[in-house]
Amino acid sequence: MDAFRDSAVGQIIRYISADKVLLYPEEKADFSWPPLDHLLSTGSEKAHTEPSTRRPQRSRSPESRTDGEQTTNLEADDGEKSERKEDVTPSRRSSLSTTPDTDDPSSQATPKELSRTPSRPYTPKPNDIERALSHTSRRTTHSNVLAPTKTADGIILVEWYTEDDQSNPQNWSYLKKSLVLLQLCLYSFAAYGASSMYVSGEEGVTEEFNVGPTAAALGLAVYVLGYGVGPLLFAPLSEIAAVGRNWVYAPTFFLFVVLSIPTALVRNYAGLLVLRFLTGFFSSPCLANGGASIGDMYSFIELPIYLSGWTVASFWGPALGPVVSGFAVQAKGWRWGLWEIVWLSAPILVVFLLFYPETSTDNILRRRAQRLRKRTGHTNIKSKSEVEQTSMTAGEVARDALIKPMEIFIKDPAVTFTNVYVSTQKPPKTQLTAPTANATPTQTALTYGIYYSFFEAFPLVYQGIYHFSLGLTGMTFVTIGIACICGVTTFLLYQIYYLIPDIKRNGMRAPEHRLVPALFGVVLLPVGYFIFGWTARASVHWVVSLIGCTILVYGNFLIFQCVFIYLPLSYPQYAASLFAANDFLRAIFAAACVLFARPMFINLGIGGGVSVLAGLSCLGVVGMFGLWKYGGWLRSRSTFAAH
Repeated sequence: MDAFRDSAVGQIIRYISADKVLLYPEEKADFSWPPLDHLLSTGSEKAHTEPSTRRPQRSRSPESRTDGEQTTNLEADDGEKSERKEDVTPSRRSSLSTTPDTDDPSSQATPKELSRTPSRPYTPKPNDIERALSHTSRRTTHSNVLAPTKTADGIILVEWYTEDDQSNPQNWSYLKKSLVLLQLCLYSFAAYGASSMYVSGEEGVTEEFNVGPTAAALGLAVYVLGYGVGPLLFAPLSEIAAVGRNWVYAPTFFLFVVLSIPTALVRNYAGLLVLRFLTGFFSSPCLANGGASIGDMYSFIELPIYLSGWTVASFWGPALGPVVSGFAVQAKGWRWGLWEIVWLSAPILVVFLLFYPETSTDNILRRRAQRLRKRTGHTNIKSKSEVEQTSMTAGEVARDALIKPMEIFIKDPAVTFTNVYVSTQKPPKTQLTAPTANATPTQTALTYGIYYSFFEAFPLVYQGIYHFSLGLTGMTFVTIGIACICGVTTFLLYQIYYLIPDIKRNGMRAPEHRLVPALFGVVLLPVGYFIFGWTARASVHWVVSLIGCTILVYGNFLIFQCVFIYLPLSYPQYAASLFAANDFLRAIFAAACVLFARPMFINLGIGGGVSVLAGLSCLGVVGMFGLWKYGGWLRSRSTFAAH
């Protein structure tokens, strides 16, 4: 019932009923929070009184310390316990946000500007790691009541009621977290799959609207462009506490499904392009915000494991799109592939609207504070996000949410490289076209663009050389799914048998330590490209070229999985927005590749064209190893980090 109450439909019902149904604990007659009752009745400031009237700032990441601060001696860590306490207990905070470091003068916010701190390596204390592991395995046997914080100017800051407060997404049951994660995966699967389902029908678009193959491929390009532009708006909105994640997801997902219907019915080419752009635009929030939503629920130790499931769904969507639509388009015509987008996404939307809860900690606590004010009549009860924005104008709030993430991207060399490289390498949404049309794959900027270009070769190879039908050519994209299964298996084994034990022994290392699997991935990329390019000939069995495809997708999966962990560890408070910038660059590169890749393969041949892509991938090998070795230095040189 809680999931339904917190869903979009549940919140609409509460609004219509003036909050008379689907009640929260604060709205029930028997509700009591003893520490708050004591503060209100006695005026006591308790032991949690803050000495300053400054509003709480966005706290710095536990992974964000200077190189000089990185703890390498466990005994030294233990000696610091009495001097500095940092709570990384998942029950108190999302894994992508942290509590303030009050001992560091740089952590104090100015009245008009939220504090910003450098991105730095950090090593949590072993006992903190143990607490996180204990929470991860749910071994906690008791729950302590938590007292609210009262500032010197009388503001009572609302927090969780207990250490296992079930309103905290990190404390949800394993089943509830799994169901929420499943909904996110299905949502992302549908959004990504909608791109490649169109591609199978490009030949039909060419015939019906009397346009050339390049013009028909624009239906894919504008969709990709749409889901690249969308996150620049929707991801920052989800980080504004008054909005939250759910009220970005629900309306846009609804519009995506609704607009998919006229897209399948449209009778003119210009209308088709406009609608494809709009459906891509409104499908985009889950692509950028999904990783941040998962981070809301899981601790920093669990996060990489569960994030890999979402990554698999994002890979499988474009991989299965041609499989699903290829045979249907061959039998029923090009519009059938567009109708399949509606049939796939509509049931997912219904479940999502009914059962997907809010996961943003700031939004949950903000609404809790509003209910407590209404119940008690005390206007000094506020959430931290409300206090942060008290002395900020609407323009400052918008700038902090919309402009700062792009400032990080521009001024932080490590983030810039990560986005540019991954955009060119990220596994694309695999796309497929008829012999006269373009086929493109899409997903992240140098890697993403190269990968997109690579899949343009599929119809030329499997239809032109091996004479596969449209449906069978779509089946070749199943190799992407196989590579993803191998990739996630490898990554989970790495997490379970190396990374988690290493964290227990040494604490959290610098974010660059999470890039180790990507070092293997970047080496595999050119290997896979060369195998595919020079075995795609009639004298060599088609399965050999697919082995090369599997190798390069496997390498791409490792790269993206590592990057999706690296970005939020570098700037946890802006995770969704950094994903948005990454998604935007990937989309721009991929959309451009739709237009030039096919002519390149025709003019240079399959072997020559794919060799060009392999050569570009070799440049990425140098870049990724450089980021792994010098990433900490690059982050310390960030202009943004100097603020």
